[in-house]
Amino acid sequence: MKKILLLAIAAVMALATSCNEEKLNTNPTDAVSGEFMLENTNGGLMALNGTIRFLWQWGVTTTGNYHQCFGIQSYALMGDLMGEDMVMDNQGNGWFWYDYLYDVKDAYTSGTWRPYDCWNYYYTLISQVNYIIAAQETMQGPTADVDYIMGNAYALRAYSYLYLAMTYARSYIGHEDRLCVPIYTEPSSAGTEGKPRSTNEQVYTQAMNDINTAIELLGQGQAQKHCSHIDIYVAQGIKARIALNMGKYEEAYAAALEAINGAELTTEVLDGFNDATADDVLWGAEIIRDQGTTNPQFLAHMDIAFDGYGRDARKACSAWLYDQIPANDIRKDWWEYMALADGKTMGYQQRKFHFANAADPYVGADHIFMRVPEMYLTAAEAACRIAGKEGEAKALLNEFMSYRRPGYDCSNLTGTALGTLTTDKTGSLLEEILLQRRIELWGEYGRVYDIKRLRQGFVRTTDMGHPVAGLLNNRDCSNPESFDWVMTIPQKEIDANPYIVQNPISSAPEGNTGDDPALAPNVE
Repeated sequence: MKKILLLAIAAVMALATSCNEEKLNTNPTDAVSGEFMLENTNGGLMALNGTIRFLWQWGVTTTGNYHQCFGIQSYALMGDLMGEDMVMDNQGNGWFWYDYLYDVKDAYTSGTWRPYDCWNYYYTLISQVNYIIAAQETMQGPTADVDYIMGNAYALRAYSYLYLAMTYARSYIGHEDRLCVPIYTEPSSAGTEGKPRSTNEQVYTQAMNDINTAIELLGQGQAQKHCSHIDIYVAQGIKARIALNMGKYEEAYAAALEAINGAELTTEVLDGFNDATADDVLWGAEIIRDQGTTNPQFLAHMDIAFDGYGRDARKACSAWLYDQIPANDIRKDWWEYMALADGKTMGYQQRKFHFANAADPYVGADHIFMRVPEMYLTAAEAACRIAGKEGEAKALLNEFMSYRRPGYDCSNLTGTALGTLTTDKTGSLLEEILLQRRIELWGEYGRVYDIKRLRQGFVRTTDMGHPVAGLLNNRDCSNPESFDWVMTIPQKEIDANPYIVQNPISSAPEGNTGDDPALAPNVE
Protein backbone atom coordinates (compact mmCIF):
# COMPACT_ATOMS: atom_id res chain seq x y z
CA MET A 1 0.00 0.00 0.00
CA LYS A 2 1.25 3.43 -0.92
CA LYS A 3 1.60 5.89 1.93
CA ILE A 4 -0.11 9.24 1.34
CA LEU A 5 0.01 12.44 3.32
CA LEU A 6 -3.51 12.22 4.65
CA LEU A 7 -3.62 11.92 8.41
CA ALA A 8 -6.05 9.98 10.53
CA ILE A 9 -8.45 11.64 12.93
CA ALA A 10 -7.98 9.26 15.82
CA ALA A 11 -5.37 11.18 17.74
CA VAL A 12 -7.19 14.44 17.14
CA MET A 13 -10.42 13.09 18.56
CA ALA A 14 -8.61 11.90 21.63
CA LEU A 15 -7.86 15.56 22.40
CA ALA A 16 -11.18 16.98 21.28
CA THR A 17 -12.39 17.58 24.83
CA SER A 18 -9.26 19.37 25.95
CA CYS A 19 -9.22 22.93 24.66
CA ASN A 20 -6.12 23.66 26.73
CA GLU A 21 -3.78 21.42 24.76
CA GLU A 22 -0.94 23.37 23.17
CA LYS A 23 -1.39 21.66 19.82
CA LEU A 24 -3.26 18.81 18.27
CA ASN A 25 -1.57 15.49 17.69
CA THR A 26 -2.03 14.59 14.07
CA ASN A 27 0.57 11.91 13.60
CA PRO A 28 -0.36 9.23 11.07
CA THR A 29 -1.92 6.17 12.56
CA ASP A 30 -3.43 2.90 11.35
CA ALA A 31 -5.30 2.36 14.59
CA VAL A 32 -8.46 4.40 14.76
CA SER A 33 -8.50 4.57 18.54
CA GLY A 34 -11.15 7.27 18.40
CA GLU A 35 -13.75 5.13 16.66
CA PHE A 36 -15.58 4.61 19.93
CA MET A 37 -16.11 8.36 20.14
CA LEU A 38 -18.14 8.20 16.96
CA GLU A 39 -20.54 5.60 18.33
CA ASN A 40 -22.90 8.31 19.60
CA THR A 41 -23.64 11.99 19.13
CA ASN A 42 -21.92 13.04 22.36
CA GLY A 43 -18.65 11.67 21.10
CA GLY A 44 -19.40 12.88 17.58
CA LEU A 45 -19.82 16.44 18.80
CA MET A 46 -16.54 16.16 20.68
CA ALA A 47 -14.83 14.99 17.51
CA LEU A 48 -16.41 17.84 15.58
CA ASN A 49 -15.24 20.39 18.16
CA GLY A 50 -11.70 19.03 17.89
CA THR A 51 -11.84 19.37 14.15
CA ILE A 52 -13.32 22.88 14.32
CA ARG A 53 -10.45 24.00 16.52
CA PHE A 54 -8.19 23.00 13.68
CA LEU A 55 -9.59 25.95 11.68
CA TRP A 56 -7.53 28.42 13.69
CA GLN A 57 -4.94 26.43 15.62
CA TRP A 58 -1.33 27.07 14.67
CA GLY A 59 1.46 24.63 13.98
CA VAL A 60 -0.54 21.45 13.50
CA THR A 61 0.52 20.37 10.00
CA THR A 62 4.15 21.45 9.87
CA THR A 63 6.97 21.57 12.39
CA GLY A 64 8.52 24.62 10.76
CA ASN A 65 7.30 28.04 9.67
CA TYR A 66 4.26 27.61 11.88
CA HIS A 67 4.00 31.35 12.49
CA GLN A 68 2.53 31.65 9.01
CA CYS A 69 0.44 28.47 9.26
CA PHE A 70 -2.47 29.16 11.60
CA GLY A 71 -5.51 27.75 9.89
CA ILE A 72 -7.76 29.11 7.20
CA GLN A 73 -7.00 32.79 7.83
CA SER A 74 -3.33 32.17 7.03
CA TYR A 75 -4.27 31.09 3.51
CA ALA A 76 -6.61 34.05 3.08
CA LEU A 77 -3.71 36.35 4.02
CA MET A 78 -1.42 34.44 1.66
CA GLY A 79 -3.94 34.98 -1.14
CA ASP A 80 -4.24 38.68 -0.41
CA LEU A 81 -0.49 39.17 -0.44
CA MET A 82 -0.31 37.43 -3.82
CA GLY A 83 -2.59 40.09 -5.30
CA GLU A 84 -2.13 43.78 -6.14
CA ASP A 85 -4.18 45.48 -3.40
CA MET A 86 -2.10 44.59 -0.33
CA VAL A 87 1.38 46.04 0.08
CA MET A 88 4.09 44.56 2.27
CA ASP A 89 6.98 46.96 2.76
CA ASN A 90 9.63 44.62 4.09
CA GLN A 91 10.16 41.04 5.12
CA GLY A 92 10.26 41.58 8.86
CA ASN A 93 10.80 38.09 10.27
CA GLY A 94 10.09 36.60 6.86
CA TRP A 95 6.55 35.40 7.47
CA PHE A 96 4.39 35.82 4.32
CA TRP A 97 7.16 37.81 2.64
CA TYR A 98 7.93 35.02 0.19
CA ASP A 99 4.24 34.65 -0.66
CA TYR A 100 4.28 38.34 -1.51
CA LEU A 101 7.38 37.89 -3.69
CA TYR A 102 6.00 34.77 -5.40
CA ASP A 103 9.06 32.92 -4.18
CA VAL A 104 7.57 29.76 -2.69
CA LYS A 105 6.77 27.44 -5.60
CA ASP A 106 10.32 26.16 -5.93
CA ALA A 107 10.26 25.14 -2.24
CA TYR A 108 8.16 22.08 -3.07
CA THR A 109 10.92 19.78 -1.79
CA SER A 110 10.60 21.28 1.70
CA GLY A 111 8.48 19.66 4.37
CA THR A 112 7.66 23.00 5.98
CA TRP A 113 7.12 25.64 3.30
CA ARG A 114 3.97 26.71 1.48
CA PRO A 115 3.55 23.91 -1.10
CA TYR A 116 3.59 21.35 1.72
CA ASP A 117 1.87 23.15 4.58
CA CYS A 118 -1.19 24.22 2.57
CA TRP A 119 -1.61 20.79 0.95
CA ASN A 120 -1.10 19.01 4.25
CA TYR A 121 -3.47 21.34 6.09
CA TYR A 122 -6.49 20.81 3.86
CA TYR A 123 -5.94 17.09 3.40
CA THR A 124 -5.55 16.65 7.13
CA LEU A 125 -8.88 18.42 7.58
CA ILE A 126 -10.43 16.18 4.90
CA SER A 127 -9.06 13.09 6.58
CA GLN A 128 -10.54 14.12 9.91
CA VAL A 129 -14.04 14.74 8.57
CA ASN A 130 -13.94 11.55 6.48
CA TYR A 131 -13.83 9.58 9.72
CA ILE A 132 -16.82 11.48 11.03
CA ILE A 133 -18.79 11.01 7.80
CA ALA A 134 -18.03 7.28 7.81
CA ALA A 135 -19.99 7.00 11.07
CA GLN A 136 -23.13 8.59 9.66
CA GLU A 137 -25.18 5.38 9.46
CA THR A 138 -24.05 3.92 12.78
CA MET A 139 -23.91 6.93 15.09
CA GLN A 140 -26.43 6.65 17.91
CA GLY A 141 -28.39 9.62 19.19
CA PRO A 142 -31.10 12.08 18.18
CA THR A 143 -31.43 12.31 14.42
CA ALA A 144 -31.18 16.10 14.52
CA ASP A 145 -27.83 15.88 16.31
CA VAL A 146 -26.49 13.30 13.85
CA ASP A 147 -27.58 15.52 10.96
CA TYR A 148 -25.91 18.53 12.57
CA ILE A 149 -22.58 16.76 13.05
CA MET A 150 -22.62 15.29 9.56
CA GLY A 151 -23.72 18.56 8.00
CA ASN A 152 -20.71 20.27 9.52
CA ALA A 153 -18.41 17.49 8.32
CA TYR A 154 -19.69 17.57 4.73
CA ALA A 155 -19.45 21.37 4.67
CA LEU A 156 -15.85 21.30 5.89
CA ARG A 157 -14.94 18.76 3.24
CA ALA A 158 -16.56 20.92 0.56
CA TYR A 159 -14.68 23.96 1.86
CA SER A 160 -11.37 22.07 1.84
CA TYR A 161 -11.71 20.82 -1.72
CA LEU A 162 -12.67 24.31 -2.90
CA TYR A 163 -9.52 25.83 -1.43
CA LEU A 164 -7.30 23.01 -2.63
CA ALA A 165 -8.68 23.59 -6.13
CA MET A 166 -8.19 27.35 -5.94
CA THR A 167 -4.60 26.86 -4.76
CA TYR A 168 -3.27 23.89 -6.75
CA ALA A 169 -5.12 24.26 -10.05
CA ARG A 170 -6.03 26.93 -12.55
CA SER A 171 -9.43 28.62 -12.60
CA TYR A 172 -12.44 26.38 -13.13
CA ILE A 173 -13.90 28.37 -16.04
CA GLY A 174 -11.89 27.59 -19.14
CA HIS A 175 -9.93 24.81 -17.45
CA GLU A 176 -12.64 22.36 -16.47
CA ASP A 177 -10.72 19.39 -17.89
CA ARG A 178 -7.34 20.34 -16.41
CA LEU A 179 -5.72 18.46 -13.53
CA CYS A 180 -6.69 19.52 -10.04
CA VAL A 181 -6.14 17.44 -6.86
CA PRO A 182 -6.89 13.87 -5.73
CA ILE A 183 -10.30 13.16 -4.21
CA TYR A 184 -10.56 11.11 -1.02
CA THR A 185 -13.93 10.46 0.55
CA GLU A 186 -13.15 7.43 2.72
CA PRO A 187 -11.21 7.20 5.98
CA SER A 188 -7.49 6.89 5.34
CA SER A 189 -4.51 5.67 7.26
CA ALA A 190 -0.76 5.44 6.82
CA GLY A 191 -1.20 2.51 4.46
CA THR A 192 -3.89 3.99 2.23
CA GLU A 193 -2.99 3.95 -1.45
CA GLY A 194 -2.76 7.31 -3.14
CA LYS A 195 -5.00 8.41 -5.98
CA PRO A 196 -4.29 10.37 -9.15
CA ARG A 197 -5.25 14.00 -9.56
CA SER A 198 -8.86 14.46 -10.60
CA THR A 199 -9.90 17.20 -13.00
CA ASN A 200 -11.23 20.58 -12.00
CA GLU A 201 -14.72 19.49 -12.98
CA GLN A 202 -14.52 16.38 -10.81
CA VAL A 203 -13.18 18.23 -7.75
CA TYR A 204 -15.65 21.10 -7.95
CA THR A 205 -18.48 18.63 -8.51
CA GLN A 206 -17.38 16.78 -5.36
CA ALA A 207 -17.34 20.05 -3.43
CA MET A 208 -20.78 20.99 -4.75
CA ASN A 209 -22.25 17.58 -3.94
CA ASP A 210 -20.80 17.77 -0.43
CA ILE A 211 -22.15 21.23 0.27
CA ASN A 212 -25.59 20.31 -1.07
CA THR A 213 -25.59 17.33 1.29
CA ALA A 214 -24.57 19.63 4.13
CA ILE A 215 -27.39 22.05 3.31
CA GLU A 216 -29.91 19.21 3.29
CA LEU A 217 -28.68 17.94 6.66
CA LEU A 218 -28.52 21.37 8.25
CA GLY A 219 -31.82 22.55 6.83
CA GLN A 220 -33.93 20.74 9.40
CA GLY A 221 -34.07 23.68 11.77
CA GLN A 222 -30.91 23.00 13.78
CA ALA A 223 -29.57 26.16 15.38
CA GLN A 224 -25.84 26.89 15.32
CA LYS A 225 -24.50 25.39 18.55
CA HIS A 226 -21.53 27.74 18.51
CA CYS A 227 -20.40 30.54 16.20
CA SER A 228 -17.45 28.38 15.13
CA HIS A 229 -19.80 25.71 13.81
CA ILE A 230 -21.42 25.69 10.40
CA ASP A 231 -25.17 26.24 10.18
CA ILE A 232 -27.46 26.40 7.15
CA TYR A 233 -26.46 30.01 6.43
CA VAL A 234 -22.72 29.34 6.51
CA ALA A 235 -23.24 26.27 4.33
CA GLN A 236 -25.12 28.41 1.82
CA GLY A 237 -22.23 30.88 1.95
CA ILE A 238 -19.76 28.12 1.12
CA LYS A 239 -22.03 27.00 -1.72
CA ALA A 240 -22.10 30.56 -3.04
CA ARG A 241 -18.29 30.57 -3.15
CA ILE A 242 -18.17 27.24 -4.98
CA ALA A 243 -20.86 28.21 -7.49
CA LEU A 244 -19.26 31.60 -8.17
CA ASN A 245 -15.97 29.93 -9.02
CA MET A 246 -17.78 27.50 -11.32
CA GLY A 247 -19.66 30.26 -13.12
CA LYS A 248 -22.96 28.79 -11.94
CA TYR A 249 -24.42 32.21 -11.31
CA GLU A 250 -28.03 31.20 -10.73
CA GLU A 251 -26.88 28.87 -7.94
CA ALA A 252 -24.45 31.44 -6.54
CA TYR A 253 -27.21 34.06 -6.50
CA ALA A 254 -29.72 31.81 -4.76
CA ALA A 255 -27.21 30.53 -2.19
CA ALA A 256 -25.92 34.00 -1.35
CA LEU A 257 -29.48 35.28 -0.84
CA GLU A 258 -30.10 32.45 1.60
CA ALA A 259 -26.83 33.15 3.44
CA ILE A 260 -27.79 36.81 3.84
CA ASN A 261 -30.54 35.73 6.24
CA GLY A 262 -27.93 34.54 8.74
CA ALA A 263 -26.53 37.94 9.74
CA GLU A 264 -27.11 41.66 9.42
CA LEU A 265 -25.34 44.52 7.71
CA THR A 266 -23.96 47.10 10.09
CA THR A 267 -22.04 50.38 10.04
CA GLU A 268 -20.02 49.22 13.05
CA VAL A 269 -16.94 48.20 11.08
CA LEU A 270 -14.16 50.16 12.79
CA ASP A 271 -13.69 47.96 15.87
CA GLY A 272 -10.93 45.73 14.50
CA PHE A 273 -12.85 42.67 13.34
CA ASN A 274 -11.96 40.79 16.49
CA ASP A 275 -15.45 39.76 17.65
CA ALA A 276 -16.97 36.61 16.18
CA THR A 277 -20.36 37.52 17.67
CA ALA A 278 -20.64 40.83 15.78
CA ASP A 279 -23.88 41.43 13.87
CA ASP A 280 -22.39 40.95 10.40
CA VAL A 281 -20.44 37.75 11.14
CA LEU A 282 -21.75 34.50 9.67
CA TRP A 283 -18.87 32.29 10.79
CA GLY A 284 -15.96 32.73 13.12
CA ALA A 285 -14.16 31.36 16.16
CA GLU A 286 -14.76 32.88 19.57
CA ILE A 287 -11.45 32.59 21.41
CA ILE A 288 -11.33 32.41 25.19
CA ARG A 289 -8.20 33.36 27.08
CA ASP A 290 -6.80 29.86 27.67
CA GLN A 291 -7.14 29.05 23.96
CA GLY A 292 -5.58 32.26 22.70
CA THR A 293 -2.19 32.76 21.13
CA THR A 294 -0.11 35.85 20.47
CA ASN A 295 2.19 35.85 17.47
CA PRO A 296 1.02 32.76 15.56
CA GLN A 297 -2.35 34.19 14.56
CA PHE A 298 -3.90 36.57 12.05
CA LEU A 299 -4.28 39.72 14.14
CA ALA A 300 -0.65 39.57 15.23
CA HIS A 301 0.35 39.80 11.58
CA MET A 302 -1.87 42.85 11.09
CA ASP A 303 -2.01 44.99 14.25
CA ILE A 304 0.82 47.56 14.45
CA ALA A 305 -0.09 48.43 18.04
CA PHE A 306 0.86 44.90 19.08
CA ASP A 307 4.59 44.34 19.45
CA GLY A 308 4.76 41.55 16.89
CA TYR A 309 4.81 40.75 13.22
CA GLY A 310 2.22 43.36 12.24
CA ARG A 311 4.60 46.07 13.42
CA ASP A 312 7.73 44.49 11.96
CA ALA A 313 6.26 43.74 8.52
CA ARG A 314 3.40 46.15 7.97
CA LYS A 315 0.51 45.55 5.61
CA ALA A 316 -0.87 48.48 3.66
CA CYS A 317 -3.51 49.21 1.05
CA SER A 318 -2.25 49.99 -2.43
CA ALA A 319 -2.49 53.66 -3.33
CA TRP A 320 -4.55 52.72 -6.39
CA LEU A 321 -7.26 51.00 -4.34
CA TYR A 322 -7.20 53.66 -1.64
CA ASP A 323 -7.78 56.35 -4.25
CA GLN A 324 -10.96 54.59 -5.38
CA ILE A 325 -12.58 55.21 -1.97
CA PRO A 326 -14.36 58.57 -1.57
CA ALA A 327 -13.84 60.54 1.62
CA ASN A 328 -17.41 59.91 2.80
CA ASP A 329 -17.00 56.11 2.66
CA ILE A 330 -16.58 54.87 6.24
CA ARG A 331 -14.07 52.27 5.04
CA LYS A 332 -11.58 55.05 4.25
CA ASP A 333 -10.66 54.88 7.94
CA TRP A 334 -9.48 51.29 7.54
CA TRP A 335 -6.18 52.73 6.35
CA GLU A 336 -3.99 55.65 7.40
CA TYR A 337 -1.09 57.26 5.59
CA MET A 338 1.89 57.26 7.92
CA ALA A 339 5.64 57.29 8.05
CA LEU A 340 7.90 54.96 9.96
CA ALA A 341 10.34 56.07 12.64
CA ASP A 342 13.27 56.17 10.26
CA GLY A 343 11.42 58.64 8.04
CA LYS A 344 10.55 56.01 5.49
CA THR A 345 6.99 56.29 4.22
CA MET A 346 4.97 53.13 4.50
CA GLY A 347 1.86 54.30 2.71
CA TYR A 348 -1.69 53.49 3.65
CA GLN A 349 -1.06 51.35 6.73
CA GLN A 350 -3.96 49.13 7.64
CA ARG A 351 -6.05 49.76 10.75
CA LYS A 352 -8.89 47.47 9.70
CA PHE A 353 -7.76 44.53 11.84
CA HIS A 354 -6.52 44.85 15.38
CA PHE A 355 -6.76 43.30 18.82
CA ALA A 356 -9.42 44.61 21.16
CA ASN A 357 -6.53 45.34 23.51
CA ALA A 358 -3.02 45.03 22.08
CA ALA A 359 -1.59 45.03 25.61
CA ASP A 360 -3.61 41.89 26.39
CA PRO A 361 -3.96 39.99 23.09
CA TYR A 362 -5.30 36.88 24.78
CA VAL A 363 -8.73 38.50 24.88
CA GLY A 364 -10.61 40.21 22.08
CA ALA A 365 -8.85 38.13 19.46
CA ASP A 366 -11.60 36.17 17.73
CA HIS A 367 -11.17 34.82 14.23
CA ILE A 368 -13.60 35.89 11.47
CA PHE A 369 -14.12 33.42 8.62
CA MET A 370 -17.16 34.78 6.75
CA ARG A 371 -19.21 37.98 6.92
CA VAL A 372 -22.56 38.85 5.37
CA PRO A 373 -21.18 41.73 3.19
CA GLU A 374 -19.46 39.07 1.08
CA MET A 375 -22.83 37.48 0.41
CA TYR A 376 -24.41 40.77 -0.69
CA LEU A 377 -21.54 41.34 -3.11
CA THR A 378 -21.62 37.75 -4.35
CA ALA A 379 -25.36 37.93 -4.96
CA ALA A 380 -24.92 41.27 -6.73
CA GLU A 381 -22.15 39.92 -8.97
CA ALA A 382 -24.10 36.79 -9.82
CA ALA A 383 -27.28 38.77 -10.56
CA CYS A 384 -25.32 41.13 -12.79
CA ARG A 385 -24.18 38.15 -14.86
CA ILE A 386 -27.70 36.64 -15.16
CA ALA A 387 -29.82 37.89 -18.04
CA GLY A 388 -32.72 39.98 -16.77
CA LYS A 389 -31.40 40.44 -13.22
CA GLU A 390 -29.38 43.63 -13.56
CA GLY A 391 -32.02 45.48 -11.54
CA GLU A 392 -31.61 43.02 -8.68
CA ALA A 393 -27.84 43.48 -8.86
CA LYS A 394 -28.18 47.25 -8.52
CA ALA A 395 -30.64 46.93 -5.65
CA LEU A 396 -28.32 44.61 -3.73
CA LEU A 397 -25.30 46.84 -4.27
CA ASN A 398 -27.22 49.96 -3.29
CA GLU A 399 -28.52 48.28 -0.15
CA PHE A 400 -25.05 47.17 0.88
CA MET A 401 -23.42 50.51 0.08
CA SER A 402 -26.04 52.40 2.11
CA TYR A 403 -24.12 51.04 5.13
CA ARG A 404 -20.81 52.31 3.76
CA ARG A 405 -21.34 55.54 1.81
CA PRO A 406 -24.25 57.99 2.28
CA GLY A 407 -25.98 58.86 -0.98
CA TYR A 408 -24.44 56.04 -3.00
CA ASP A 409 -26.38 55.16 -6.16
CA CYS A 410 -25.28 52.78 -8.92
CA SER A 411 -28.48 53.04 -10.96
CA ASN A 412 -26.66 54.67 -13.91
CA LEU A 413 -24.27 51.75 -14.34
CA THR A 414 -24.80 48.78 -16.61
CA GLY A 415 -23.02 45.90 -18.30
CA THR A 416 -20.41 43.29 -17.46
CA ALA A 417 -17.29 44.54 -19.26
CA LEU A 418 -13.98 44.05 -17.47
CA GLY A 419 -10.52 45.30 -18.38
CA THR A 420 -7.60 43.13 -19.38
CA LEU A 421 -5.86 44.16 -16.14
CA THR A 422 -7.56 44.68 -12.81
CA THR A 423 -6.65 48.38 -12.93
CA ASP A 424 -8.12 48.94 -16.42
CA LYS A 425 -11.38 50.88 -16.12
CA THR A 426 -14.49 50.07 -18.22
CA GLY A 427 -17.16 51.82 -16.14
CA SER A 428 -19.44 48.75 -16.06
CA LEU A 429 -21.77 47.70 -13.27
CA LEU A 430 -19.87 44.43 -12.83
CA GLU A 431 -16.61 46.32 -12.45
CA GLU A 432 -18.18 48.51 -9.73
CA ILE A 433 -19.44 45.46 -7.84
CA LEU A 434 -16.01 43.88 -8.00
CA LEU A 435 -14.36 47.12 -6.87
CA GLN A 436 -16.54 47.24 -3.77
CA ARG A 437 -15.70 43.58 -3.18
CA ARG A 438 -11.97 44.41 -3.33
CA ILE A 439 -12.40 47.19 -0.80
CA GLU A 440 -14.74 45.35 1.57
CA LEU A 441 -12.92 42.01 1.64
CA TRP A 442 -9.38 43.40 1.80
CA GLY A 443 -7.46 41.08 4.12
CA GLU A 444 -10.34 38.61 4.50
CA TYR A 445 -10.78 36.43 1.43
CA GLY A 446 -7.58 36.10 -0.58
CA ARG A 447 -7.47 38.51 -3.50
CA VAL A 448 -5.59 36.18 -5.85
CA TYR A 449 -8.47 33.69 -5.80
CA ASP A 450 -10.75 36.31 -7.37
CA ILE A 451 -8.08 37.37 -9.85
CA LYS A 452 -7.79 33.77 -11.04
CA ARG A 453 -11.51 33.16 -11.41
CA LEU A 454 -12.08 36.50 -13.19
CA ARG A 455 -9.27 35.64 -15.60
CA GLN A 456 -7.74 39.08 -15.44
CA GLY A 457 -4.10 40.00 -15.14
CA PHE A 458 -2.63 42.51 -12.71
CA VAL A 459 0.43 44.70 -12.26
CA ARG A 460 2.21 46.15 -9.27
CA THR A 461 3.99 49.51 -9.43
CA THR A 462 5.92 51.71 -7.04
CA ASP A 463 3.21 54.35 -7.52
CA MET A 464 0.82 51.88 -5.89
CA GLY A 465 3.18 51.70 -2.92
CA HIS A 466 4.80 48.37 -3.71
CA PRO A 467 8.52 48.15 -2.98
CA VAL A 468 10.87 47.38 -5.85
CA ALA A 469 11.34 43.84 -4.51
CA GLY A 470 7.60 43.23 -4.80
CA LEU A 471 7.06 44.39 -8.40
CA LEU A 472 7.11 40.80 -9.72
CA ASN A 473 9.05 41.81 -12.83
CA ASN A 474 10.11 38.19 -13.30
CA ARG A 475 6.56 36.84 -12.97
CA ASP A 476 3.79 36.56 -15.55
CA CYS A 477 0.99 38.04 -13.46
CA SER A 478 -0.42 40.15 -16.29
CA ASN A 479 -1.35 36.90 -18.07
CA PRO A 480 -4.62 35.22 -16.97
CA GLU A 481 -3.16 31.89 -18.04
CA SER A 482 -0.14 32.25 -15.77
CA PHE A 483 0.95 29.30 -13.68
CA ASP A 484 2.42 31.71 -11.12
CA TRP A 485 -0.94 31.47 -9.36
CA VAL A 486 -0.86 27.67 -9.27
CA MET A 487 1.01 26.17 -6.32
CA THR A 488 3.42 23.29 -6.79
CA ILE A 489 2.60 19.95 -5.22
CA PRO A 490 4.90 18.93 -2.35
CA GLN A 491 7.61 16.46 -3.26
CA LYS A 492 6.65 14.32 -0.26
CA GLU A 493 3.28 13.68 -1.86
CA ILE A 494 4.87 12.88 -5.23
CA ASP A 495 7.35 10.48 -3.59
CA ALA A 496 4.59 8.74 -1.69
CA ASN A 497 2.00 8.66 -4.47
CA PRO A 498 3.22 7.46 -7.90
CA TYR A 499 -0.01 8.64 -9.54
CA ILE A 500 0.76 12.30 -8.97
CA VAL A 501 2.10 14.62 -11.66
CA GLN A 502 3.73 17.93 -10.67
CA ASN A 503 2.45 21.38 -11.63
CA PRO A 504 4.76 23.60 -13.66
CA ILE A 505 7.24 25.55 -11.59
CA SER A 506 7.66 28.26 -14.22
CA SER A 507 5.10 30.90 -15.18
CA ALA A 508 4.27 29.68 -18.67
CA PRO A 509 5.91 26.42 -19.69
CA GLU A 510 6.63 25.84 -23.35
CA GLY A 511 4.63 23.16 -25.11
CA ASN A 512 2.34 21.24 -22.71
CA THR A 513 0.76 23.14 -19.91
CA GLY A 514 1.76 20.72 -17.19
CA ASP A 515 -1.81 20.08 -16.03
CA ASP A 516 -3.00 17.96 -18.94
CA PRO A 517 -4.64 14.71 -17.72
CA ALA A 518 -2.75 12.92 -20.48
CA LEU A 519 0.44 13.60 -18.53
CA ALA A 520 -0.71 11.71 -15.47
CA PRO A 521 1.36 8.60 -14.72
CA ASN A 522 -0.15 5.26 -15.61
CA VAL A 523 0.88 3.10 -12.70
CA GLU A 524 0.06 -0.59 -12.82
